[in-house]
Amino acid sequence: MGEKDIYQHDVVIIGGGLAGLRAAVEACDCGADVAVISKVYPLRSHSVAAQGGINAALGNSPAAKDDTWEKHAFDTIKGSVYLADHDAVEVLCREAPETVLELEHWGTVFSRDDEGRIAQRPFGGADVPRTCYAADRTGHNLLNTLFEQASIRNIKFYNEYFVTSLVVDEETCLGCVALDLRSGKVYGFASASVILATGGFGMIYDHSTNSLINTGDGMALAFNAGVQLKDMEFVQFHPTTLYGSNILISEGARGEGAYLVNSEGDRFMARYAPQAKELAPRDIVARSIIKEIEAGRGFEGGFVHLDLRHLGAEIIKERLPGIRQIAMDFADLDPVEVPIPVQPGQHYSMGGIDVNLEGETGLKGLYAVGECACVSVHGANRLGGNSLLDTLVFGKIAGKKACNVSGGGDVPVVKNNISREINRLQGLLNNQGEGFAPLMSELKKTMFERFGIFRDEDNMNEGLCSLKDLRERCQQVAAQGSGKVFNQSLVRVLELGYMLDIAEAVAVSAIERKESRGSHFRTDYPDRSDDQYLKHTIIKQDKAQKRSIDFSPVKLGLFPMKGDADL
Repeated sequence: MGEKDIYQHDVVIIGGGLAGLRAAVEACDCGADVAVISKVYPLRSHSVAAQGGINAALGNSPAAKDDTWEKHAFDTIKGSVYLADHDAVEVLCREAPETVLELEHWGTVFSRDDEGRIAQRPFGGADVPRTCYAADRTGHNLLNTLFEQASIRNIKFYNEYFVTSLVVDEETCLGCVALDLRSGKVYGFASASVILATGGFGMIYDHSTNSLINTGDGMALAFNAGVQLKDMEFVQFHPTTLYGSNILISEGARGEGAYLVNSEGDRFMARYAPQAKELAPRDIVARSIIKEIEAGRGFEGGFVHLDLRHLGAEIIKERLPGIRQIAMDFADLDPVEVPIPVQPGQHYSMGGIDVNLEGETGLKGLYAVGECACVSVHGANRLGGNSLLDTLVFGKIAGKKACNVSGGGDVPVVKNNISREINRLQGLLNNQGEGFAPLMSELKKTMFERFGIFRDEDNMNEGLCSLKDLRERCQQVAAQGSGKVFNQSLVRVLELGYMLDIAEAVAVSAIERKESRGSHFRTDYPDRSDDQYLKHTIIKQDKAQKRSIDFSPVKLGLFPMKGDADL
């Protein structure tokens, strides 16, 4: 092992999705030598799957001509059930219009209204049409635009590299260590700054809209390096995923006017949210669907119908072509003619690595952005259209801030970490225990059944015991095959470890919060309690791997507190 096994850059970004690419572009424009490490080719990052749109108070719709960033901020804070930090929400919403226009100028092909302006559609939890979109393939368009911008700059990409650990010395992050999947070789990356942009952790759940790559890597890397996680109990379940495969069926469909209908032909959301109906916040719609199914008004198998037929073929084909194609390809039906069978599925993590407004963690030199981070703009429930905005606004800010870090990149320290990781990986290859697949399956089932849409103390405590048992069994889990080139079994074993770290953080946080708020709904504590729980949940792990949980105050100031949202 020599110097050629270590790459040196000013800024290393882990993750090639929207957040990582936006950070990379900004850091490069600030003069830094930037590298992006991604375990898949960047255009396969999960950002590509975002469908519905991105929020900004442009006021292009006749129904939103008086829209402002303040109105956007109020809807965001109300939708978060007042757990979002007001200062972070202000940054998000103030920067939204410029962010959307910047992407348009870079080449994003947004859908247009009759006057040629960027079209905006209604989304759940918003008082006016505010969601800019590119048909129902918005994430695809944005990701391709950002990748083009990154490609024309002097940014180095390390594609199909899997990061196995951060390099930390004297409370400073000095880089990371990664496995090159194509060669099976371990490399070190020495840098002054590391930005985590690794996305969410949907794969810890059964029935998830997330890609297979969403295993909580970045959150676990930070957590194991002593960085605290925030609000991990808040896991969003999207109301409409395709029954049987859980492929996302965009909220854009309901934004265009689709109905949710039960087996009795009843448009049932009028009972649960009389004003907003299908465009109520996602947590409310998801719970309403489950209640209909449990009351015997769902279809056999456990789903309801999303009916687009009244929209007409022209609108469906023009504005929702991706949804139509998904239904035709994966359900063998045409939504122009028949309804789509849908059920709730895990979709997004509001919690993540605790960061400030500039993406800084509690560890010097380490930053986090996007879904793996919690700057707290989503609180207890994210509004649709705000996640893409989050990645771009705070990706840009963190990319700029990371360029200001001096020092770091200690090559000898990184070299020592390479040796340690080589030995650890070889140990996993030598293990003779059970395979990873049964453990991963049990983990997913436990999380969905015990920490899903409805939660209670007894169920969650049993779930936590199951997770601890899985942790013990995981110590000797076997990575099948001794080959190092594209050894996906070894990758799955590493991911399983990350997933268990995150699952336990979700579990402990959910048990600790004895109230119902947004996506965290407890049948044993069904009411919201601002007196006790208007605060963020903080979980941390020390060097001895002992975990502790605490709370921190929500930052208020923009708007007065109100009761539960009037729907």
